[in-house]
Amino acid sequence: MIDVQRLRILRAVAEHGSFNKAAAALLLTPSAVSQHIAALERGLGHPVAVRSTRGITLTEPGRLLVEAAEAVSAELDRVRHEIDRVTAERPRLTVATFVSGGRRLLPGALAGFVAAHPEVELTVLEAEPEEAVPMVASGAADLALTYHFDGPLPLRPGAALDWLPLMEDPLALVLPPGHRFAGRESVAPAELASDRWVLGCLKTEAYLRRYAERAGFDLRVAASTTDYFFARSLVEAGVGVALIPGVALPPGAPAGGRDGAAPGVSVVPVEAPCPARHIGVLTPRRRRPHPYAAALTGALTDGLPVVRERPSSSGPPGSSPARPS
Repeated sequence: MIDVQRLRILRAVAEHGSFNKAAAALLLTPSAVSQHIAALERGLGHPVAVRSTRGITLTEPGRLLVEAAEAVSAELDRVRHEIDRVTAERPRLTVATFVSGGRRLLPGALAGFVAAHPEVELTVLEAEPEEAVPMVASGAADLALTYHFDGPLPLRPGAALDWLPLMEDPLALVLPPGHRFAGRESVAPAELASDRWVLGCLKTEAYLRRYAERAGFDLRVAASTTDYFFARSLVEAGVGVALIPGVALPPGAPAGGRDGAAPGVSVVPVEAPCPARHIGVLTPRRRRPHPYAAALTGALTDGLPVVRERPSSSGPPGSSPARPS
């Protein structure tokens, strides 16, 4: 039998890279940490960590145990949150969402949900995908409205999570007033090599830098933000051009036309292949489905174009159908 406390200590050793730093984080003595690791190795029959002048290196059994420790810790956290939920005086639902989804997609779904379920104590938390995934895995959030670009969600191996795709969110070019490409049917980002860029998200910045490198031009950055709405206002001021997802644009900003919320700013489709965010709902896999999470997921899917991609139970893409839970 592997002791859970010793797994927790091994995980801290792996995280901090030394017995001394792990001991300080765990409020233990280095000797106690060393004794726990030695006892773990005796019970396992194999070394799990090798000391050297460069710190601690995990053996292959050690790496496997750290992965198990992370899964056990996440499951225990999830159970604790589940116990808090089922023993609460009022039913609870905690939702994580990214900013533009929270502004454009979530409010309509929440309005109907709150009207239908006034008994629920609702909590909404702002979280980007790299934050939302561990929140759902640990039970800190019951569901997450989140997204991924060309890569998968940042899921740990074996994560017991379900992904339900909702929609594709194409990125469009937003051009300042009087721009030479305003009114074009589509524009390739390479045509904007001489322009300066306003960056509204680290993920779109990564895409643009990869694109610029392949196309052979240097990305000239005029402003870098973490808010697409702020980025659009900077474009309106003439600071530069931007690549912004459709969900982060106002309803009056159809691709190929004027942005009604920012006079003179033009929204132009990106020439194919067009980059897009893939928006969906992430939920923990449970033996007993969370009825209110299922209800809100249904409200989110109602009226949205469902993505025709193969859903999965471990993040996109995968092999098992996802289920709202």
